[in-house]
Amino acid sequence: MPVEKTWSASGHSPHGVEDLCEAGKELYARALSGGRVGVEEAAGTPCLMDFGLLQPAVTDLRRLEPVPPAVALHRLLRDVERRIFDERHREARLAEAFEPLMQLDGARTAPAESPTITAIDGLRRINLAIAKTMADATQELLAIQPHNGRNHASVQESLGRDQAFLDRGGRIRTIYQHTLRHSPAVVARYENLNGDAEVRTLNEVIERLLIIDRTVAFIPASRDRTVAVEIRHPALVDYLVMVFDRLWHLAVPMYPKAVQPPTVNGITPRQRAIAALLIEGHTDTAIAERLGMNVRTARVHIAKLATTLGSESRAQLGYLIAESGILKEEGTTR
Repeated sequence: MPVEKTWSASGHSPHGVEDLCEAGKELYARALSGGRVGVEEAAGTPCLMDFGLLQPAVTDLRRLEPVPPAVALHRLLRDVERRIFDERHREARLAEAFEPLMQLDGARTAPAESPTITAIDGLRRINLAIAKTMADATQELLAIQPHNGRNHASVQESLGRDQAFLDRGGRIRTIYQHTLRHSPAVVARYENLNGDAEVRTLNEVIERLLIIDRTVAFIPASRDRTVAVEIRHPALVDYLVMVFDRLWHLAVPMYPKAVQPPTVNGITPRQRAIAALLIEGHTDTAIAERLGMNVRTARVHIAKLATTLGSESRAQLGYLIAESGILKEEGTTR
């Protein structure tokens, strides 16, 4: 294939033959229609000569004749084939040269059967990847599911997949936020599952996490969760399992046997979580997002907290929270 050139003298931008410039197309078409063009007409489009689309007329060197498109295309394709052949030959030589070195180095440089970290773009592809991995799973599903406003249909979507997994003898451990403890969709989901399924909740959880058979993990790679990362690297998966286990031990049982976090001095666990975020300086919107509730609900809890502590302003509320000692109570779950 012809090498791209720099045509700075004529002010012509470099390009490949497959991206023939508009001026070149126009002049080449005119040459095909009229049989030839003048040399001076082609001064602004040197690409036509370089790519072999125009050639000097034998009878008049001041004229340029067009090379028939079929002939030019055949020659260009032949150049492509030659380059492909050369690259494949180079590939074979490289493999031959490195094979004895890889044998000396052993398993450390042996190619992996599949990538250990793979990006997946699109919700449909993400769901297919999870479903495929779950279809081969037999042991355990660990899941962290932060509140994202999912409706009943989306929560129930994976019900059949998870039931089939439980039927194969697997077990499911899921962590939600406290705000979903009484969600009809979540409660119905686990009431309809038969098998070893257990749910716990926390005030705050990390982003969505799925760990399947402690060998494959899925995490979001974008804030809208339309891109995910599939992880099969043993060290990374083990680390994510450790994170899950620590959160699991901190969480409050919800299903099959629910345990309600205790209320201390009239302050609920959710209000204590809000209080902790308030004294850290978070806005109402940030508090609502971290605790998985809407802003209106968060403000209702803040108002109740202010009433319980006798606060008349936001600034005073922060002071009273610090003075009350409610964040030091043993019942606080973060």
